[in-house]
Amino acid sequence: MNSNATGLLLLSHLVATLFMVGVIWFVQVVHYPLFARVGAAGFAAYEKEHVRRTGWLLMIPMLLELALSVWAALFLGGWMAWTGFGLTSLIWITTWSVHVPAHRRLESGFDPVVCRRLIRSNWWRTAAWTFRGGVALAMTMAST
Repeated sequence: MNSNATGLLLLSHLVATLFMVGVIWFVQVVHYPLFARVGAAGFAAYEKEHVRRTGWLLMIPMLLELALSVWAALFLGGWMAWTGFGLTSLIWITTWSVHVPAHRRLESGFDPVVCRRLIRSNWWRTAAWTFRGGVALAMTMAST
């Protein structure tokens, strides 16, 4: 692969990752804590709509980030690429094993225990994505 294509893929990798870093911090600090303010009466409908809208918005950047993380690990190699891939794997495993089931439970109504667990466990994804953003930035800078 030529250096122009590699540079474009690294830049795309960085942009997708930094987009997700911004999203996860917004979710952690603003969005999830406001769940408790929605009100029990309308929470189930709110959560269903939240899942629908969030899913469509984040599906493409998350899949792009995953694909570029795999590409970097397999074709660029090195500790940064493999660390980034490991963090991406942790994020996806946590998302599907903890966060998706929690949101499914919340679709039937507000549960303060599930909400607290969602907020606490989301700190792991927030930390992983933040660190991943630093790794993606370092990879991009090292290639120039």
